[in-house]
Amino acid sequence: MRTIPAPHRRGLLAAAGFAAVVVVAVVAAAGDVYAAVGNPAPGPLTSFGTSLLRLIADAAGVACVGGLAFAAFLSPPGESGRLSPDGYAATRTAAGAAVVWALAAAVLVPFDAADASGRPVFEAWHLADLAVLVDAMEEPKAWLCVLAVATTVAIGVWCTLTWRTTVWWLGLAVVGLLPRAIAGHVSIGAWHDLATNALVWHVIAAALWTGSLVALLLHVRGSGSAREVALRRYRRLATCCLVVLAASGIVDGLALARPAGLSTGYGFLLGVKVVITVVLAVLIAATRRRWGGGKAALVVEVVVLAGAMGVSAGLAHLVPPAFVDDPATVGETVLGYDLPDPPTFARLFLDWRPDLLLGVVAVLAVAAYAVGARRLRIRGDDWPRGRFWAWTCGWATVLIATSSGLGKYSSGTFSLHMVIHMTLAMLAPLLLVLGGPVTLALRALPVAGKRPDGPREWLVALLHSRFTRLVAHPLVASVVFVGSYYALYFSGLFGEAMRYHWAHQLMNLHFLVSGYVFFWLVIGVDRPPRSLPHLARLGMMFAVMPFHAFFGVILMNKQTVIAETFYRYLSLPWMPDLLSDQRLGGGIAWATGEIPMIVVVVALLVQWGRHDDREAARLDRRFDQGDDDDFAAYNAMLANLAARRQ
Repeated sequence: MRTIPAPHRRGLLAAAGFAAVVVVAVVAAAGDVYAAVGNPAPGPLTSFGTSLLRLIADAAGVACVGGLAFAAFLSPPGESGRLSPDGYAATRTAAGAAVVWALAAAVLVPFDAADASGRPVFEAWHLADLAVLVDAMEEPKAWLCVLAVATTVAIGVWCTLTWRTTVWWLGLAVVGLLPRAIAGHVSIGAWHDLATNALVWHVIAAALWTGSLVALLLHVRGSGSAREVALRRYRRLATCCLVVLAASGIVDGLALARPAGLSTGYGFLLGVKVVITVVLAVLIAATRRRWGGGKAALVVEVVVLAGAMGVSAGLAHLVPPAFVDDPATVGETVLGYDLPDPPTFARLFLDWRPDLLLGVVAVLAVAAYAVGARRLRIRGDDWPRGRFWAWTCGWATVLIATSSGLGKYSSGTFSLHMVIHMTLAMLAPLLLVLGGPVTLALRALPVAGKRPDGPREWLVALLHSRFTRLVAHPLVASVVFVGSYYALYFSGLFGEAMRYHWAHQLMNLHFLVSGYVFFWLVIGVDRPPRSLPHLARLGMMFAVMPFHAFFGVILMNKQTVIAETFYRYLSLPWMPDLLSDQRLGGGIAWATGEIPMIVVVVALLVQWGRHDDREAARLDRRFDQGDDDDFAAYNAMLANLAARRQ
């Protein structure tokens, strides 16, 4: 078994010790932070223990994600899609980190519950008391989710040998980082919608950067092209993560501290993170392309990143100044903002509030598509402009639906929520699949050849994976596309989801993805894993249309208000009749759903006719060249009969 080089081992130990010292110093200097929220001090064991356990859980989660990211994307894979020796070693480290992650999350359930309630942790060990605390608080529930994800990842990664499986476990591990983050301070008070979205980017970027660096120092040995490839890919990843961390950190800092709170101790720690970001930028610039020149800078970089993790864990212990200096209203508590005035045409289209998740994805998707199309034109290849405009209009639709006044007011009224639902599930996916992004990517991305596999090979492998084939199965896509309407709105799930910003974002993402997969199979330009004849595609549309119409009719005739508790608690002064608004939403669902369906059917029939024309022209060309398959088969049959007679 290979040993870790001594400089790397000393650097990692120094990073762990530095992060722990930072946490202890922040918690000790903070003093009594419990009086600000009206809780008694739970004692040093609970206070210090919770902060240190959070650091351990965060570090283990980061190491797990980084090890999987290194094995999947930094270390070139072996033959037949199997992991390389360095990648396999990284997955072993990730599995061990996942075990520590799960254990820390399990212990944090009582510790976090006790710390948040101002009680000593020994009082929270009783199952009855612990159950009451967990039911009343969000962060212990988040740690239970982390426990489930970390345990699943630990078991799955231990049995993983292939690249594709590693990618899926990486995705699940990244998801496991989010519950604890979005259930903390960012989920409360004014502007929590922007803060939560920014923190999602922040957490993912920090985990990929720090974890990949740790895996790079642990598992890259010897010399050769594989090591240089890993270092080069890491430098690109670190540069992107630096930009994301800086931008998302500014948003979170202003949302939680506000300009007036920057002069407090909380603001001082935010300033420390700014200094750390500048230092990291210098270290990235100092890391040369060759391993030998940048090795010392990488060791220093991991120590600095550990200090940033310690500061983040300490900030999670403090009460943000915005909570004390600027108490939130009911609207700000529920939505992150107030809606004092009724929606008008001007407010719906001019009063923008950016969605930092889907809005940012929309901008990046259009930019990446434009770069790919430009690369084809420079190479001399043609790419239809209609596809470019379909893709651009699709993401522009997403941007308007989530970031304009439509998205802002959709959280407070059911009718406008249904407008956003139909837009994200029907109109936007219909335009996006006509853009053919996968076809463009396969043509624009370079082929690896003798070099290690790159983005094009990764995309091809994921498209042919079992998970993609399952998701893109016609029956699965149809059931998820239509069945989720009934499961969401007629089961009480919608009322629970509207209470949380992260759940609202998850709904929007589900609408967009489920609609995209369905229309990809029916009318998409890209070839799906299972090619369907046009008659089967038409059958999918006719099978889905009645269920969609019934959904709108049921909403229009329903006598009880969906999510009534949520809307009554929000109590918008200009929304007197919730049932009438719900029936309006049902009419919107029926009308706006049927029109795109009819358009799709017409477009599908046109595609069918063009496909038959192309097929007929192809057969005519082959027949003119004397290369007709049916004619050749007929002659072969006659020759076989003649041979039998002889």
